[in-house]
Amino acid sequence: MALVSRIPSISSSSGATQLTKIKSFCVNPVCCINYASSSSSSPFTEKHSIERYQRDSWIYKNELEQQSSSCPILPDPSYVRDYDIALQLPELKKMLQVLREKREGEGGCDRKGPGNVFLVGTGPGDPELLTVKALRVIQNADLLLYDRLVSNEVLDLVGPDARLLYVGKTAGYHSRTQEEIHELLLSFAEAGANVVRLKGGDPLVFGRGGEEMDFLQQKGIQVKVIPGITAASGISAELGIPLTHRGVANSVRFLTGHSRKGGTDPLFVAENAADPDSTLVVYMGLSTLPSLASKLIHHGLPTDTPAVAIERGTTPQQRMVFAELKNLADDIVSHQLESPTLIIIGKVVALSPLWPHSTEESPILVETKSSINTLQ
Repeated sequence: MALVSRIPSISSSSGATQLTKIKSFCVNPVCCINYASSSSSSPFTEKHSIERYQRDSWIYKNELEQQSSSCPILPDPSYVRDYDIALQLPELKKMLQVLREKREGEGGCDRKGPGNVFLVGTGPGDPELLTVKALRVIQNADLLLYDRLVSNEVLDLVGPDARLLYVGKTAGYHSRTQEEIHELLLSFAEAGANVVRLKGGDPLVFGRGGEEMDFLQQKGIQVKVIPGITAASGISAELGIPLTHRGVANSVRFLTGHSRKGGTDPLFVAENAADPDSTLVVYMGLSTLPSLASKLIHHGLPTDTPAVAIERGTTPQQRMVFAELKNLADDIVSHQLESPTLIIIGKVVALSPLWPHSTEESPILVETKSSINTLQ
């Protein structure tokens, strides 16, 4: 199996040195948590949240049976990822073995063929935006590999017999590399499992779903994609912003705000995006917005172009800052918006019922979906 064949690599070379150091700490994954319960602060799965370890407790069964419930001091954070994976390996191997035995009992590997992989988009966070097809698939899955931006409320809909495994990524901490995610999907599909890859938004819009699909198809695994409502559509609808509007915006462009190697410049060429008759939607653009806004203005986009930044859109913790383009980056900083935040730039933003009627009232901060607080 692909996963089993890669297991030795985790404890080889430099990784072996790291794991040797970590084991002396006897980390109990359930109690070593950097964050409080996300139910009050975040609708999503934070990297060391209580919800994550409760949800994934099956994967740490071997470790929990050998340790007390006392909470030791956390080791050097640089070692946590490799050690976390090492803790998970016994149960992953066990599950693979159970799946293989079940498959052989049902007629053998040769006749049954591999399992399926579903790339499922879960929308921007509101569970009511989940498609009927997506709900059916996640309720019938054997294993679900889920990202950080799959909301907790969506994960609550997973079938009772399914196994969940967090593979989310945040700045500075990737619980699994993209290559490791590929191998997990392949290994369990080869064992005949019904594998679901859960992604926030739409799996093929800045979700690396295309890479996973290409890898698996080259290995002979059938991949089915179930689209989700991408953040641009779901969040703009929540705010009453039409992404296109006759006489205002004749096109819309989705942009990634990610920079090369963590820099401050966005990947795309701003001069191609500085079109006053187009709507720009920037994903993952908090860190690169100052550079982007400056370039857009330099290439001709008016400084007073309406814009909005939306944190945790469509969830109860949603916050929004409306401002003109020239002020948006500073206003985001002053209101301390955090990831995930979507940015919409264009004249259509002024069509939202939340947009202030005069520029003197800008910016406006909407704290949550149910209460509005105007800051002047």
